[in-house]
Amino acid sequence: MTYNFLIAPDFAPERFAGWHMLNTLLQRHSDIGLHLLTPASHVEQEELIAQKDISIIYANPFDAAALIRKQGYRAIARPVGKSDEMVIAAAENSDIQCLEDIKAGSRVAMANNRDVKLIGLRLLEAVDLTEADLNFQITESYQAAAREVIKGEAEVAFFLADIFAGLSKLTHAQLNVLIESDLADISHVLLVKEDFEHLETIEKVILSLQELPEAQALLNELGFERGFEAMDGESAEFMIDLMETLLD
Repeated sequence: MTYNFLIAPDFAPERFAGWHMLNTLLQRHSDIGLHLLTPASHVEQEELIAQKDISIIYANPFDAAALIRKQGYRAIARPVGKSDEMVIAAAENSDIQCLEDIKAGSRVAMANNRDVKLIGLRLLEAVDLTEADLNFQITESYQAAAREVIKGEAEVAFFLADIFAGLSKLTHAQLNVLIESDLADISHVLLVKEDFEHLETIEKVILSLQELPEAQALLNELGFERGFEAMDGESAEFMIDLMETLLD
């Protein structure tokens, strides 16, 4: 039998192949058939979750909250030292050199990631800006958001910090970081359906990846240099509570 394994659509395009290799590695060491699903957008992700029986999901923290509390998933692991931080950036040659320079009516380019939007809005509270003050322009990717800012089609952009760090040197040279969040306790998590019959097996393989010689280069490519650490229900609930605090 083959089980579905879905990856949240907020990873850099150059890591697409890495996820497929990780899926192959998990199958080889667990002897479990896994079919990787890589939705291109959050809308497609929701459609796949609604239409298919998905046993394993690598989810962003916002989606993890609903999946755990409403859809019968449990958290088993998260990347070591990889919190979901976000960056707010403007064009290097623009008049916006700090958060205070962002004015009501400004256009904000970003990929469709609610976590990033939520954290960004929290950071902008410091300069008395709310969602109603801004015009959000949802792009296909963070790379597209960067292009909009560089071309002057948006005043600022919101980025997942990990993806921002992976942008090209040329792109970095044309952007100016205004602020980066420092939350530490909010991260993507690996979820498994409560009734998944191979839960213990897949958990054991995931948590031992960093001990496999053939896995280290792959983990490095995915940005998970230190592998995964166990995450129990209590830790997951703590993270969800933090997300809800951000929402309030």
